[in-house]
Amino acid sequence: MIDAPSPAPRRVFVLGATGSIGRATTAALVAKGHEVVCFVRAKPGAAPDRGLPQAAEIRAGDPTDPASLARDGFRGERFDALVSCMASRTGAPADAWAIDHDAHRAALDAARAAGVSLFVLLSAICVQKPLLAFQHAKLAFERALIDSGVPYVIVRPTAFFKSLSGQVARVRKGKPFLVFGDGRLTACKPISDADLGRYLADCLDDGSRRNRILPIGGPGPALTPLAQGEALFRLLGRPPRFRHVPVRLLDGIIATLDALGRVSPRLRDKAELARIGRYYATESMLVLDPATGRYDADATPSFGSDTLEAHHARLLRGEAEDDRGDHAVF
Repeated sequence: MIDAPSPAPRRVFVLGATGSIGRATTAALVAKGHEVVCFVRAKPGAAPDRGLPQAAEIRAGDPTDPASLARDGFRGERFDALVSCMASRTGAPADAWAIDHDAHRAALDAARAAGVSLFVLLSAICVQKPLLAFQHAKLAFERALIDSGVPYVIVRPTAFFKSLSGQVARVRKGKPFLVFGDGRLTACKPISDADLGRYLADCLDDGSRRNRILPIGGPGPALTPLAQGEALFRLLGRPPRFRHVPVRLLDGIIATLDALGRVSPRLRDKAELARIGRYYATESMLVLDPATGRYDADATPSFGSDTLEAHHARLLRGEAEDDRGDHAVF
């Protein structure tokens, strides 16, 4: 898909550019003709371009340090917009509050000083039902941004392809596809990095999105884990094989780690990671109807053209790979 040039190219400051979604967003911004400055974490030995488009300027420092953000990032210069794809890597409480809240508050203050007139924030649809530390941290910054008076767009995407691709390799090896319960406990509308990057870039020019919280999913119907597994076996030309994992197994793991976490901070963080796993095993990544408490696929907007099944086909052919990092579960 070719991006139409922006009718009003801007100077854009990007955070979180080296993540897979950040790279896609930076590429989309550059393709639309914006002048893009990416502020990335200093990393000795890293490739100078960090895998980003040649047209993007890269500045290194510490995005969590307000002094570095001002000195090494903004450098006293003027910017029209800030786009943040920055997020905590693990979701553990200390990491979540340091990145999803504190670093973003510092970025908001620096953006104001730089004259930024639009803050585009990549959030997450799961904050609709906040039970976890990283969700509360994200919500706290969303509120701070809304209350700041700086024009904003808050984008809450559904599931990412890389979060749903962890079983491609194991199934290709002949192992069964793992599902919790009957495989129909949850559903989502997966969106690709490229489609989400284009959506975020489009927020700079689409005035109808200004000062709104926008859920967004990918194309096609909502998919349950069972449907995802069936599609993967279909691509492999094999009969479906599933292993059904009871949710109570996760509950037992969480209870054990919670008990051990009273004496070990490391195990306390592992308990939070297990809670995150349970959340995604039991809650859909769709718009939540506050009146009924039910997830609504029809109310979840769709965008783009990339499908999860097509992505899995590319993975199987060796034409794509996923930088899953902390998204790895299986």
